[in-house]
Amino acid sequence: MKNAASTERMALDQDRRISDVVEREQSRLRNFIRSRVPDPRDAEEILQDVFYELVEANRLLMPIEHVTGWLFRVARNRIIDLFRKKAPESFSETVANDGEARLQLEDLLPSSDAGPEALYLRAMLFDELEAAVEALPAEQREVFIAHELEGRSFKVLAAESGVSVNTLLSRKHYAVLQLRKRLQRTHDELMKG
Repeated sequence: MKNAASTERMALDQDRRISDVVEREQSRLRNFIRSRVPDPRDAEEILQDVFYELVEANRLLMPIEHVTGWLFRVARNRIIDLFRKKAPESFSETVANDGEARLQLEDLLPSSDAGPEALYLRAMLFDELEAAVEALPAEQREVFIAHELEGRSFKVLAAESGVSVNTLLSRKHYAVLQLRKRLQRTHDELMKG
């Protein structure tokens, strides 16, 4: 009888802790996701997936030392998964390997289901990708994000900005070349280690 009461009390404590985390982190996490995902429905779905992962991790008794950091890593991974599904083929095909064989962006990102080391590596690579995009010149970064991540057409971008489609194509081309170079270096460093 005491065992059943103790188990029930532990379950209630776990539920309360999860509820506290959700209440405390929901707003920040939602803002983080919405700043990176243009469709509010996709953003809300990712948010729900993140909290589902938290419940599952808790149910499986996975030790999570820094819950906030863990939640944001899971959110990043879900955002990557979303863009992987929705992104046009062009960027996925652009990471070149010495001009010979072509690597897919997916080749650089370990599966999110491959365990803690793969999750860490995936988060690190996502951070590198984010830093590489941020390091682009503003005009190249804007057209790259608008076309590749937001899925907006060059025609629409040209109409909005007053910049010709050819100029936008050129800016994106140079952005892709820089990203190829930087991501290839990262890939090479990981293969050495």
